[in-house]
Amino acid sequence: MRSSDAASAVSKADAWFMREILPLEGSLMQFLQHNWRNKAEILDLRQEIYIRVYEAAANRIPEKPKQFLFATARNLLIDRVRQALVIPIDAALDFDTLDVAGDTPGPERVVMARDELRRLQAALEKLQPRWREAVVLGRIEGLSRREIAQRMGVTEGTAAQYLSWGICALVETLYRDSSGGKT
Repeated sequence: MRSSDAASAVSKADAWFMREILPLEGSLMQFLQHNWRNKAEILDLRQEIYIRVYEAAANRIPEKPKQFLFATARNLLIDRVRQALVIPIDAALDFDTLDVAGDTPGPERVVMARDELRRLQAALEKLQPRWREAVVLGRIEGLSRREIAQRMGVTEGTAAQYLSWGICALVETLYRDSSGGKT
């Protein structure tokens, strides 16, 4: 792309951004305030969303700006939650080794959380080995389907099936255990 073409793409993205995205700021802020607990991070989240939207628009202007903006916002929030939640399940099972300060939950919450993790571990152990491997890689380690497939030495479609079957079986086991064996 020549520099004049690049400048034209940037000016189109600027105009599009100001015309289509900035008027949605109130709705975006409301969405972020409703869906994000840490209110101190909302302005930074908005900025990150704007950067992602603008960079995408510099390559290709989205046809549905509002949907694109909110899909970008939702994906960023999901990414942030995943980053915050990724801890090895073995470490999570032994809360005494975690150095948690400040917002320590009460004893009853700790007991409930330990029980939930033990139930999850027991349910995971009941899964077929390949399903368990896919669930652990996808939902605990946070790998994409492509990465799961590469690690397991299978196609993406097979990895997706293992993950789907594993999650269904896991939910069924957890539900059955919590309802006293009734399905």
